[in-house]
Amino acid sequence: MAKIRKIASVENGLMEVLKILTEEEIKQAIGKGSSYIRKCSNPDLPQQIDHNDSIKLDKACIKKGKGHPLLSSHEYMIIQETEKHKANQDNDIDEMLVKSTILHGRLSEVIKGAEDTSSDRGSEISPLEKKDIMKSIKELEDKILKIKLTIDQK
Repeated sequence: MAKIRKIASVENGLMEVLKILTEEEIKQAIGKGSSYIRKCSNPDLPQQIDHNDSIKLDKACIKKGKGHPLLSSHEYMIIQETEKHKANQDNDIDEMLVKSTILHGRLSEVIKGAEDTSSDRGSEISPLEKKDIMKSIKELEDKILKIKLTIDQK
């Protein structure tokens, strides 16, 4: 029977790595096979992945253009802990969805503005525009992460 892993867990991040990387890519990255990753991803076992190995696995995933599942898992866990300690926490999912829609609109606006022919460098995106785009992406990612954490807590 498949084990359910919390979204905010290293075990879940490891399962994502197994979906992204092949056996050979895992061996190239950390010198160990997918069975080691599966063992480390089992929440019922004390086996834990080495921090340096988790970084190497994330780098291998990034090379494939698939993100960084272990870094995301760490980020989820830290934000979850931070949220526990915030006073007067507001976890209304509907409100968070509205805010994420606003942030998505802001991101679209920033990108369209940067690609506008009358912008700083015309249709080419300038370094300052890239900075604004990345800031908008980060704000939207943070809101999505908060939604995930709220759902995971319920």
